[in-house]
Amino acid sequence: MRKKFEATLKAKVAIEALRGEKTIAELSSEYGVHPNQIGKWKQDLIQGAAEVFTKENRDKANILEEEKDKLYKNIGKLQVENDWIKKKLELLR
Repeated sequence: MRKKFEATLKAKVAIEALRGEKTIAELSSEYGVHPNQIGKWKQDLIQGAAEVFTKENRDKANILEEEKDKLYKNIGKLQVENDWIKKKLELLR
């Protein structure tokens, strides 16, 4: 049966392995993870670290910011329409 580890644990173990303060065997016994798996996570961290600083991640952040702006504009528009409808309803009473 395979164990499933959360991404936060993987990152924590990989960073500790990268620091080199403890041996892979010590980390293995401490976290209950096979030494080969720790080595793989360490390599994945090294290979994937450059992606944090890539243009693609900045583009994703810009897209999310644009979507958030659109939603705020839509909310504002709906509030104005709602206020206008309330005023017209009061005039009809």
